[in-house]
Amino acid sequence: MESVIVAIDGPSGTGKSSTSKAVAAKLGLSYLDTGAQYRAITWWMLSNGVDVDDADAVASAAGKPVIVSGTDPSHPTITVDGVDASGPIRTQEVTSKVSAVSAVPEVRALITDLQRSIAAGAEHGIVVEGRDIGTTVLPDADLKIFLTASPEARAARRSGELKGADVHATREALIKRDAADSSRKTSPLAKADDAVEVDTTDLTLQQVIECVVTLVEEKRAAP
Repeated sequence: MESVIVAIDGPSGTGKSSTSKAVAAKLGLSYLDTGAQYRAITWWMLSNGVDVDDADAVASAAGKPVIVSGTDPSHPTITVDGVDASGPIRTQEVTSKVSAVSAVPEVRALITDLQRSIAAGAEHGIVVEGRDIGTTVLPDADLKIFLTASPEARAARRSGELKGADVHATREALIKRDAADSSRKTSPLAKADDAVEVDTTDLTLQQVIECVVTLVEEKRAAP
């Protein structure tokens, strides 16, 4: 099979991670969760006493942690300075601070370089998911997909993942994060002009996966 680079962007709760992992596994591609990298650097900052609301402090510390992402879609891993960070990066504290850290240009530059090197080294191709993959990180990706869903559907999914979280509070948090990510000066959350938009509001996860797999297979088959 021909190597293919797939960029999947979109806000939280659209099914991005579940879809990306499943598509990569089904098509024998590598997988990269770029959001986990921003969470990892945020967790490191919080753990090392860096004031994450001070952009200058974040910028000067950005180059210190060593972040390594495993790209096996069936078992993606992430370590910071050799320590497994897959659990700690999912805490509410990290979730509430990741937009601030990821808005710092020096952080984005470092992580973007890391993402590009991982994608370039993926032998059989890769599915890369995030918020600025098609627009900034991999503007020459073979296929760009932008997942969307209504705030209500996204909140319901995210609350289900968080086991008993308040749906209304979750919806408000998602909308707040969307606003922060869409309005930041450096690499905002945005749909690339040549991306295929897939609204997942009324689709099951399996339907979304099948839709994306079809798009990738069509792209691979195209002359």
